[in-house]
Amino acid sequence: MNEINETLLSAEAIRKTIEVPAHPIKPPITTEEKEALKSRIKKLMREQDAVLVAHYYTDGDIQELAEESGGCVADSLEMARFGTTAKEQTLVVAGVSFMGETSKILNPEKRVLMPDLRATCSLDIGCPADVFGAFCDAHPDHTVVVYANTSAAVKARADWMVTSGIALPIVEHLKAQGEKILWAPDRHLGHYIEKVTGVEMLLWQGSCVVHEEFKSVALERIRRLHPDAAVLVHPESPEHVTDQADVVGSTTKLIEAVATMDQKKFIVATDDGIFWKMKQVAPDKILISAPTAGEGATCESCAHCPWMAMNSLQNIEAMLQNPGPQHEINIDESIRERAMLPIRRMLDFADSHGISGKYQGNA
Repeated sequence: MNEINETLLSAEAIRKTIEVPAHPIKPPITTEEKEALKSRIKKLMREQDAVLVAHYYTDGDIQELAEESGGCVADSLEMARFGTTAKEQTLVVAGVSFMGETSKILNPEKRVLMPDLRATCSLDIGCPADVFGAFCDAHPDHTVVVYANTSAAVKARADWMVTSGIALPIVEHLKAQGEKILWAPDRHLGHYIEKVTGVEMLLWQGSCVVHEEFKSVALERIRRLHPDAAVLVHPESPEHVTDQADVVGSTTKLIEAVATMDQKKFIVATDDGIFWKMKQVAPDKILISAPTAGEGATCESCAHCPWMAMNSLQNIEAMLQNPGPQHEINIDESIRERAMLPIRRMLDFADSHGISGKYQGNA
């Protein structure tokens, strides 16, 4: 137990040293300029046999471009799956680095480009492969389950990869098999899964800088101001926030809730990039950002990931104009082969259980 505590204290220390970048300042752009910019990007993508894969947390302009150009807007589960079926030989991934890596792991024959390779994730940074590998080595009797928000090297140490949309059924499956589980890296998502499934897991002490900013007391106040609103919370949020939710779930589940629930008003505790898709599927609904201010607030993220914010229409165009090694994802083949196994296991499970990472309703 002392060894476990020492390792998890080390993970906690790593988490606390993560430097969060300032949100990039994006110059204003007119509607006419934006449409011209999108038109140029579409032309460049056609010329390079490229398709755009965007996460729900990227700017709405990027999500709009992806849909208009035949690409994909989804959570990390469907982003991973999309690249394997796309006919294009170049995948432009608008998101953060682990998403580009996952695309490359599954599609080694394709070129995978990202607008800014510095766009990472606090969960990824907070789970270095060497420290995590030592933790796994110390507990060889545990099945290793890692969240998608990890590096290829960490995935290479795992038995399963999961996203928030599929974590619960996979952990339930492992529970039924009598497996002992080592979970990484998000401690809040891991704790939520423990509560729902009744499975006790060894939890790595990582966290998301966006979701950890949501404040319990401030959320209680805004709920009193809007008693008719449903509260939607991503499970990367702290327990005192998820405990107040009407719906806890992945990005796809939260989008579906806005589209299908009877309420007209929603308080949303996740990255506000998701509002673009929510407004698209339910234009008559009122969306309120859950508060990040309050006692103890640092507002490092202010409900939008600073690394996701490194994606823009402007740097997608610049990348396609000069698509060199400064934008291309490459992974050591020995790591890629090992990392593919837990990802493939997840995708096969999703296929066999009909689980999707993309909202299937009418947009």
